[in-house]
Amino acid sequence: MKILVTGGAGFIGSNFIHFFLRRYPDDTVINLDALTYAGNLENLREWRDDKRYRFVKGDIGDMALVDLLVAECDAIVHFAAESHVDRSILGPEAFVRTNVFGTFTLLEAARKYGKRFHHVSTDEVFGSLGRDEPAFDETTPYDPRSPYSASKASSDHLVRAYFHTYGLPVTISNCSNNYGPYHFPEKLIPLAITNLLEGKKVPVYGDGRQIRDWLFVPDHCQAIDLVLRQGRIGETYCVGGNGERENIWIVEKLLRLLGKDESSIEYVTDRPGHDRRYAIDFAKIRTELGWEPSVSLEEGLQETVAWFQANREWWQRVKSGTYQEYSLKQYGK
Repeated sequence: MKILVTGGAGFIGSNFIHFFLRRYPDDTVINLDALTYAGNLENLREWRDDKRYRFVKGDIGDMALVDLLVAECDAIVHFAAESHVDRSILGPEAFVRTNVFGTFTLLEAARKYGKRFHHVSTDEVFGSLGRDEPAFDETTPYDPRSPYSASKASSDHLVRAYFHTYGLPVTISNCSNNYGPYHFPEKLIPLAITNLLEGKKVPVYGDGRQIRDWLFVPDHCQAIDLVLRQGRIGETYCVGGNGERENIWIVEKLLRLLGKDESSIEYVTDRPGHDRRYAIDFAKIRTELGWEPSVSLEEGLQETVAWFQANREWWQRVKSGTYQEYSLKQYGK
């Protein structure tokens, strides 16, 4: 199988490429990435001389380029997205352009050539849960609360429309909060770890009692692969980590793992429209495809801390803003 991975230089996309190339030695990957702020070719440096892997710098909104790449692939796994809620509040235009129009461009090419299309989405499209409400599942109505989640909800609806209208062979997965290696240090877990390693404080929004379900990224990659190969066409699968915790619990756990105390916490003003709770019921993918997370949250956090400790140069380049220049130079692009 030859797959086109969009956004493959980002956090989840690069982890998926590592998973895919290691799992399937006879398969190949084309990685299409615009290398915006969160794209880092260094994430995939071990594959740069492998004939099964090819990087193409480009925008998923570039119709001519997308047409050429989709034509030579068997399937598309679509990760590429603007994905940070805070950034979407400050500048929503890029989120609409990439997440909605970019997905449309890919769908049109997939429709033209009749290619298998898997769309990676988020639990944030479902809105916010109360503490005692049942977890999100595939039947939960959409209720996005930020420009980011609204743009992802729009792209989900487009994907479903192409299945119902054109018969395009699509699947969708909606995942909970990912964490793990190569995580860009603007989200809670990698920001907390790197700040603590630098002797800085960890910013915590509001009271820190927002609840998220945490999914270790290698487990998510396995789920995506199962849905791509065995999922029912036209169906959506919710992917959760069985790791529902308050944000402050996560921060306090990281403090203990890194030998720090609560003086390293800095409570900051909560962001506008901050959802209080996300939770995923992944019974469907467990029942149909036999998937469930294999790494507990405690184990995953330990592994993630160890990875950031062992890869200090990687995250220091990211936080200093020199990572793109470095990685482009290494790849000769």
